[in-house]
Amino acid sequence: MTDKPRPETRIGYARVSTDDQHLDLQRDALTKAGCAVIYEEKASGRSADRPELAQALKALRAGDILTVWRLDRLGRSLSDLVRIVTELEQRGIGFESLTERIDTTSATGKLTFHLFAALAEFERNLIRERTRAGLASARARGRKGGRKAKLDAQALREIDALLKGGVSVKDAARRYGVARSTLYSALKQ
Repeated sequence: MTDKPRPETRIGYARVSTDDQHLDLQRDALTKAGCAVIYEEKASGRSADRPELAQALKALRAGDILTVWRLDRLGRSLSDLVRIVTELEQRGIGFESLTERIDTTSATGKLTFHLFAALAEFERNLIRERTRAGLASARARGRKGGRKAKLDAQALREIDALLKGGVSVKDAARRYGVARSTLYSALKQ
């Protein structure tokens, strides 16, 4: 008797961002696509805490397919999406997005997804280059990055005089509306 390979299981994941949105459209599409189980949650895409997604990812086994209605339902960003799908691929799990018609179990689907990944990397590199160029340009004009100092030179002279006069650091910081750590940092400089 030979072992038959385990048949693929489609596991769905549906998410809406707010309580006034409904999961019906996603649930119907995932059911029609043949998902055996659908994990559902109401959580902002920006939230890293998505317990139902974590449960869906735990339930998946090699040969299974994680199915979503649209790409933006799974990842918080393109780089997050690429990370999740790459982890699935490493575990031998397929990924399918119904709206974009991406299925990483096919050669075309893998190509499409890897193009998305390449575009995400390109976008990150462009942002990094623009940031560096902007900082270099600002430095060339004599500007520094970061927040404006909370205490100017006059305030620091006054605080120094207060401290020499016996006022505690805590009281001086309270008087100028800054934290003690801010006061210590400013006095060091």
